[in-house]
Amino acid sequence: MIDLYYAPTPNGHKITLFLEEAGLAYRIHRIDISKGDQFQPAFLAISPNNKIPAIVDHEPADGGAPLSLFESGAILLYLAEKSGKLLSTELRERQATLEWLTWQVAGFGPMLGQNHHFNHFAPQPVPYAIERYQVETQRLYGVLNTRLEKTPWLGGEHYSIADIATYPWVVSHERQRIALELYPAVKNWFDRIKSRPATLAAYKQAEKN
Repeated sequence: MIDLYYAPTPNGHKITLFLEEAGLAYRIHRIDISKGDQFQPAFLAISPNNKIPAIVDHEPADGGAPLSLFESGAILLYLAEKSGKLLSTELRERQATLEWLTWQVAGFGPMLGQNHHFNHFAPQPVPYAIERYQVETQRLYGVLNTRLEKTPWLGGEHYSIADIATYPWVVSHERQRIALELYPAVKNWFDRIKSRPATLAAYKQAEKN
């Protein structure tokens, strides 16, 4: 059983997407970030960076005490290795998957997060920041489109944790002032993921929790 500490944000959706795809048993503990739940001592013991998601695995492979993890990329890699799913064992596809997973957690997510902040949440308009992060968002979508023109999935021939990590951030493309029609390979990839049964099930969790 996996305990998932969750809020319905792009990073939270990454983990429900994986768990639904892999068919792992889990239960959700909602962290209400609007009320400051992420700063409670019990949560900080699991996630010292006071961010969701975090998990506790009650059946780690070493048979030891429950294992807690934070940071979405680390959680996805751990769960893929635990389950043997959504991460190729073939050398080149595995490494490509890890490259694109790292690209998402280091660049695509943080830059789009800044885009969201300065376009929708900053207390006053900051034109320089709005322009900076809009241009970078467009560049990153271009990088994503170029990759997906070459391969059906980010890691190569198989759907993987790299796709799972990236998809939730593309869900908000309209709020990022991005027209997916300008990135046809991204749109094709997005539509294929959106229609997967596990994706539908994962996003239903956002309605319930």
